[in-house]
Amino acid sequence: MSADAHEGQPPKAGATAHGSGGNLASTLAPALVQACDGRLSEIEWFKATWQSGGASTGYTTFTDENGAQRPAIVKLPVGPREYRWTTGLGLGPESLEDDAPVPQVYAAGTSLGGYDLAWVVIERLQGAPLSKSFDKQGVRDLLDAVADWYLRAAEAWPVEGDPVHADWEKLLATARTAVKDSGMPDAQQWNQAVHNVQRALPKLLSIWDTRPIHTWCHGDLHPGNAMRRAGADDELGRCVLIDLALVHPGHWVEDAIYLERLYWGRKELLHGVKPVSHIARRLKASGATIEEDYARLATVRRVLMGGCVPAFLAREGDPTYLKGALTAIESGLQILS
Repeated sequence: MSADAHEGQPPKAGATAHGSGGNLASTLAPALVQACDGRLSEIEWFKATWQSGGASTGYTTFTDENGAQRPAIVKLPVGPREYRWTTGLGLGPESLEDDAPVPQVYAAGTSLGGYDLAWVVIERLQGAPLSKSFDKQGVRDLLDAVADWYLRAAEAWPVEGDPVHADWEKLLATARTAVKDSGMPDAQQWNQAVHNVQRALPKLLSIWDTRPIHTWCHGDLHPGNAMRRAGADDELGRCVLIDLALVHPGHWVEDAIYLERLYWGRKELLHGVKPVSHIARRLKASGATIEEDYARLATVRRVLMGGCVPAFLAREGDPTYLKGALTAIESGLQILS
């Protein structure tokens, strides 16, 4: 889920359940209200720019068992992975804590109106998305939230299953071809850099493919996938992670480098905070065991990700970003040599 899902105004009185949610959502709205024991107000469906396919999202309010009306978001259908993690960490008494790193789930189910269709009614976060003001504190709070997520996710389910596998050899071959054919800036330097990654690939993979698989990675860690709960008075609220559709088993370095590489061309936007070392410190402070060579593992990940950048020039072709990626490759290979 994008932060956009939590923006905008609460539903107006008398809002229709038909809105812009599509035929399926509109048709199933009465069944959804019934499944929630009549605790939902009418739903104001909306279509956000990040949505695709037949998914529908709507604003509503949910009346809890104490009679309090809580602003909420309805989502249907929800994919199996997102459903598992949204309800796994957001549903139940423990999710009522203000420090939970995921939205609270008010109601959820895997069928509706005779359809095998998962749905959720979740807390509508009233604070601001981190992407609106990603300052130094915001960077730290995002990294703290994902470190807390790792601990809670592992408590919910043992980390198991296959990690995400990339065909690095094929990606690097595609990248090198793109360098030769695209006329990109610093093409000669890039050609040599990708060639050097290809030559080092056996060594890189001997490290990367033997990494410990002990983390439920978020998979899409960036400030657009984080919100704040409204804080008391002028205090900043708790950072909460959203969009759990790409959760997978792996190593936490994957999330750290995913975030870091988004700012390779604009490091100043991370305000001097280093995602890898910050997460490591947070995990250590929480009592988690951190292997000594995590920094080397992070360097390997940087080199692998950097070497593949030319394969995705359509979306990663910004000259400043390319220069940052090239620096990540060259400095990383030097460290590993």
